[in-house]
Amino acid sequence: MAEEKNTEIVEQKETFSMALTNGLDRVADALPSEFNKTRFVQNAIALLNDNDTLIEYNKEHGSKNILAGLIKGAFLNLDFYSSEAYLVPYGKKLQFMPSYRGMVKLLQKYSIRPIKNIYAKVVRTGDQFTEKIVDGQPTIDFLPLPFNDAEIIGAFAVCEFQDGGMQYDVMSRKALDQTRSASRSKNSPAWKFEEEMYKKTVLRRLCKHIQIDFDSPEQLRYFNEESQIDNTNKQHKSASLNTLLVEEGEVIDEE
Repeated sequence: MAEEKNTEIVEQKETFSMALTNGLDRVADALPSEFNKTRFVQNAIALLNDNDTLIEYNKEHGSKNILAGLIKGAFLNLDFYSSEAYLVPYGKKLQFMPSYRGMVKLLQKYSIRPIKNIYAKVVRTGDQFTEKIVDGQPTIDFLPLPFNDAEIIGAFAVCEFQDGGMQYDVMSRKALDQTRSASRSKNSPAWKFEEEMYKKTVLRRLCKHIQIDFDSPEQLRYFNEESQIDNTNKQHKSASLNTLLVEEGEVIDEE
C-alpha cells in the first residue's frame, strides 16, 4: 500500500512538472531572456513539496490555478521557492502576489533611473523617526530601538539612485490600514506576515515616483496585480498573451 502511494505521488509530480514545462514552452517568447526554465520548474516542485497549504489546495481544486500563478511569476522571473512571490489560496481562488523581496528585485532591474539601494522599514512605538529639509532637500532620520517588538505606528520606503538623488515615502498606521481595507485582498492569508505587508504597501506607493520600463505588457500587468497603484509607464510593443496554456492543451482565460 505504501509503495502504491509513493508511486502515485511520483506520477503526480511528473504530471505537474510536464504541464508546467509545456505551459512555459508555449509562452517562451515572452519570458525574460535570463529566465532559467529548468531551475524554475525544479523550484516549483520543491515549493509544492514544502507547502502544505498548496498541497491541500491542489487536492481540492486541482493544479490549473497553481500552474497559471506560477507562469505569472515566470513572466517576472520571480522565484517562488526563494519567497520572491507567493501563491496565496483565498477561498477557491489562488492569488499571485510579488513579495516585498520580489518587488525590490524588480525595481532594481527595471527602473529607468539606475538604483543604488531601495528598502522599506516599519516604525514602531519608541523608535525615533523625523522628516527634515537639509540644504533644500527633504530627508529622513530613523533611529530604531534595538529588538523593538512594540506596536507598528507607520512605515517608510527609500530609494537611493546611483546619481546621488533620493526618493522616499512615508505612511502612518492609519494610512496603511486604509490602503489594506481598500484592497481586494484585504483578508488574504498573506496578512499574517503583517510587517512585510506594511513594508510592501509603502514600497508600492513609492513606485509612483520611480519610472519603470518593463520588457512587456504582461510583466507590467502581473507586477500591478492585486494593487491599486496608478502606474503611468509607457506601453510596449509585444505580442499580446490573453490566455495561458497551462495544462494538457487546455486554455485558461486570465479573467
